[in-house]
Amino acid sequence: MNSPQAIDVLIIGAGPSGSALAIDLVRRGLDVRIVDRSPHAFDGSRAKGIQPRSLEVLEDLGALDDVLAGGDLYPKLGLHAGPIGVPWKMFPHKEATPDVPYPNTWLIPQFRTDRALHARLGELGREVEFGKELTELTQDEDTVVAKVVGADGVEEIVARYAVGADGGSSAVRKQLDIGFAGTTDESDRVLIVDASVSGLARNRWHMWPGLGGKLIGACPLPHSDMFQWMIRLTPDEKPPQEIGAIIDRIHSHTRNRHIQLHEIHWESVFRPNIRLAKHYGRGRVFLVGDAAHVHTPAGAQGLNTGMQDGYNLGWKLGQVLAGADPALLSTYEAERQPIAAGVLGLSTEKWGGIAKLDPSSMKRGKDEQQLSLTYYGGPLAPADSDSGDTSTLHVGDRAPDARLLGADGAETRLFNLFQGPHFTAIAYGPGAARDLELLDWPTTGAQLKRLTVGSAAGDGRAFSDPKNTLQSAYGLTGDTLLLIRPDGYIGHIATRDFLTTTQAAVRAMAPQAKTRTMSQPSHTSPGSGATE
Repeated sequence: MNSPQAIDVLIIGAGPSGSALAIDLVRRGLDVRIVDRSPHAFDGSRAKGIQPRSLEVLEDLGALDDVLAGGDLYPKLGLHAGPIGVPWKMFPHKEATPDVPYPNTWLIPQFRTDRALHARLGELGREVEFGKELTELTQDEDTVVAKVVGADGVEEIVARYAVGADGGSSAVRKQLDIGFAGTTDESDRVLIVDASVSGLARNRWHMWPGLGGKLIGACPLPHSDMFQWMIRLTPDEKPPQEIGAIIDRIHSHTRNRHIQLHEIHWESVFRPNIRLAKHYGRGRVFLVGDAAHVHTPAGAQGLNTGMQDGYNLGWKLGQVLAGADPALLSTYEAERQPIAAGVLGLSTEKWGGIAKLDPSSMKRGKDEQQLSLTYYGGPLAPADSDSGDTSTLHVGDRAPDARLLGADGAETRLFNLFQGPHFTAIAYGPGAARDLELLDWPTTGAQLKRLTVGSAAGDGRAFSDPKNTLQSAYGLTGDTLLLIRPDGYIGHIATRDFLTTTQAAVRAMAPQAKTRTMSQPSHTSPGSGATE
């Protein structure tokens, strides 16, 4: 029997983390399969808040339009004390600015987010393979071998790399024998129910607090007659399962018998797991999303952190498969694990505050929006490097958006120029522009898009900044050469020695050799090549 042909990457788990990663890899021209043990896509609302940084990621991946169409802004809270309901602003609604195009958290049930990502994956020619469960995972120096069981029996899949995106009970993490340190509070349980409802205004996220941490919440799910109900159970309470028992439980707490549930679409009992994987992978296998970290639901952090795990890992896998130093993959854990640790602390603090009826625990602001997350101080952005800073940014920070004018006088967003699997170099000023033209870029892996601002350049690559949106957001005070990573973070800032320092930064993130071993195959795609 012949061994199966090796694919580039196998992804186990088709939630937001795995699906976002699959989209990023497929658009790089890689041979990818994504399998999920469930018979079909997830049906529930579960994680329902998409943060501004994740909206930017979804725009780059080409799934934003569906997500915006499937959701809405969060309504005000309606805090109920007996018959009185007090409106309370949980989210500060902000206007878009040139540097932050999506300033507000977006309310959308997870099943719609999943389907938006799956639809985008389908546009790229890949489909999720549902009903396939991982049973065994082994690896050697060159490949990973996964055994999956489906309707057609056992299949052996050989891949150069594999990624576990299979949730908090991850079979991949268990196969790798990676520790998952933390706690699970079995006494703190919340019944979550998606139900069609009448008798309750849809312009509020209703909350009925109670003593001892008792709480019932009902959040309207956009473009439907459904609410997501969150019913905090007492330690010895058996979760009501039938619709009549759930209605009785709601009536007894809210004292509002006008509320009626007509159909249960999905329900689950949630226990606050607070856990972080000791490592984010082993050998040729990596973990993303809930397989690597699980959080309380407070602050809408888990889905967003997981999706951005995949966004960080994707370009690095693509570069290594194209010939970059495999050490680049070690930066995945180094950059993402501290982010998850911080998010765990934030969501845990918020969850504890809700139990104590602390109003500040229900406030949401910049900490939750993930726009200020940074990789500064990490292996690709060391604090003691030769890379300079600007007056507003460090290497490793998120690259802001800006509005520029092209040579034809048409306005364009910087994020439109970033969109795609490439790196972007921005030369601000004539000195930086001259050196950008001389910058040597590898002929394999992600290409480089070269832009100049404030200087003449050919091929439609010259832009102006008449409203100083780039200068202001990036804190530019003189000639500067910026290298933007494919995931929208700043890979290098040069305010002097433009060519020398930038070339050194490139070496850590891009292929250097023109030849490859068998385990690092060549790929030809629109996303490969030297420059544009």
